[in-house]
Amino acid sequence: MSVTLWHRPTCSNSRGALALLREAGIEPVIVDYIQQPPSVEQLGRAIADAGLSVREALRDKEPDYAQQGLADPSLSDAALLQAMVATPILINRPFVFTPKGVRLCRPPEKVLELL
Repeated sequence: MSVTLWHRPTCSNSRGALALLREAGIEPVIVDYIQQPPSVEQLGRAIADAGLSVREALRDKEPDYAQQGLADPSLSDAALLQAMVATPILINRPFVFTPKGVRLCRPPEKVLELL
């Protein structure tokens, strides 16, 4: 099974999802999405495929969220996606991609739905 993980090593949810994948005998392709952010199109597709709204995939507790005024309800999804790609720390994590679908694995046990 081909599995990709948008990973942040400092995130306990991301580390937890990785551990669960490895316990299941799966070594995923690990993408450090901070160093290699997705394109706006890739991010939008991942969010949609995971069944989320753009705001649900946005980390609203990051200082950059407030500094960039992203709480403004008049901002479009396109504007939010642009901000997330420009400042990838704003992308919630971890996203896991498998042939069975895409999930934002918070809590990490959500990865089990994809196995």
